[in-house]
Amino acid sequence: MLDEKDIRFLREIFSSYNYIMTTAQLDAERLFYRDIQRMLEAGVIEKVKRGYYHWVEGYGDSEVTLINCLFPDAVLCMETALFHYGYSDRSPAEWNITIDKNVSRNRTNIDYPFVKAYRVEPSLVTLGETKGQIDFVDVRIYDRDRTICDVLRNMNKMDREIFNKAIQGYVKDPKKNVPNLMEYAKVLRVQKKVKELIGVWL
Repeated sequence: MLDEKDIRFLREIFSSYNYIMTTAQLDAERLFYRDIQRMLEAGVIEKVKRGYYHWVEGYGDSEVTLINCLFPDAVLCMETALFHYGYSDRSPAEWNITIDKNVSRNRTNIDYPFVKAYRVEPSLVTLGETKGQIDFVDVRIYDRDRTICDVLRNMNKMDREIFNKAIQGYVKDPKKNVPNLMEYAKVLRVQKKVKELIGVWL
């Protein structure tokens, strides 16, 4: 069992690593297998995936820090971006990320948090990338225009209501950038869909 003094000591260590640590980092702090098992049994940490643990107590509701740590090379996209820009009122059940298609599938095979990965050519990962904030944490996320192009690319796999709201939200958004939209549409080969589904409103 861990006493209050142990928990305070361990929390301090985890806090210096943004509340997520690898086995190697724990080892460097002289916290070994037996210590990890004790923390898991006490419920103060949870295993995220092989070799990754996050602090539960006081970690807050935000999973963003965890996403940033596990996927520093990914960009938030699709329904996560739609919710961020107010184009959807449905909070996604899983984090939508775009990642290089050559990245090992094991990277995204994690128990927590729930992740849906969109795999693309390496050159397309950063197209339309911008900076945003979710729960006061800086994130890599696609801008409004790239997000809508992705929605058009994946429209047949989307919930129809979410799709319609996304298009309406974008059309009404004063911050949209139509030249950017057309540029991305050309690269992502959705020019025809942009003209048919959005062009009439612009």
